Amino acid sequence: MTNPKSIRTASKTSRPKREASVRKSRKDGIETFTARDLQHMDFPPLRFAVQGYIAEGLTLLAGKPKIGKSWMALDFAMAIATGGVALGSINCEQGPVLYCALEDNHRRLQRRMRKLYGTTDRWPKSFHFTTSMKRLDEGLLDDLRDWIGEYEPRLIIIDTLACIKPQSKKESGYSADYAALGPLQVLAGELGIAIVLIHHLRKMHGDDPFDMISGTTGLTGAVDAALVLQRGVDGPTLYGRGREIEEIEVALELTDGAWKILGEPSAVRRSDERNAIIKVMTDAKKPLGPKQISDALEKEENNIKQLLRKMSISNEVKKQSRGRYILPKS
Repeated sequence: MTNPKSIRTASKTSRPKREASVRKSRKDGIETFTARDLQHMDFPPLRFAVQGYIAEGLTLLAGKPKIGKSWMALDFAMAIATGGVALGSINCEQGPVLYCALEDNHRRLQRRMRKLYGTTDRWPKSFHFTTSMKRLDEGLLDDLRDWIGEYEPRLIIIDTLACIKPQSKKESGYSADYAALGPLQVLAGELGIAIVLIHHLRKMHGDDPFDMISGTTGLTGAVDAALVLQRGVDGPTLYGRGREIEEIEVALELTDGAWKILGEPSAVRRSDERNAIIKVMTDAKKPLGPKQISDALEKEENNIKQLLRKMSISNEVKKQSRGRYILPKS
């Protein structure tokens, strides 16, 4: 009689032995790493070129023509090249910068720099310009790698994407857009460099600001982050989100070529509404009620009532009898 235990034992020993927990079926097969491997990997801290806005990796900055994208790019570049302040309030660590102004010439760049920074101060040697470069499918990646290896910049700005995008018409749509920017994104991540690509918005509006970026979603899919500069009825705003930055939306103002952050758009709009109420009351030179103010501003009376209550608490207006308001004496 055959012993069942001996059958089970023989069956076990006849199975092929696993050589390793991970192996490749071919020389060029899939390489893997375990969760425990990942747990013990050490990575350098994430570096920001502009804290909260531009991290290492590839960032797309999009806006309509003539809205001031190049002024903003110049602001970022000069702040980093000098170790100064970007957007009026963000301190930047000093380091070399390359600004690829591919739609400009030397005269225009000099005029723009003089407008912002004058002619007396010495412009930094760490701020580099170029007005021409190859396209992505013509050797640009190799040129960038060589330049980065020599100068070790903190920021590279390419103005604009259209000037470096491959011109091949064999492919179009999402795949072509993603494939065009993918290698540049890989290069930026591999070398730990912040690269900003300037791009345009389409004419159509969308619920998501990213829907207004010209091209397919392959562009926003390929980059690490995207910033959208747009102008609405309440003035210009900058919206952004990405893999390494928190979602942001700020109101801005542009004065003589210099961008400045004003704060959250909702807070800025509230301030504008309060200023409008104060102006109406100043012009009237007499106590006014919510109905009179709402008629003058063509706003909902109930909204004006609520805002007047808040302004009364903050002593921006004073309430008189019968629901009339006056301005406090200065």
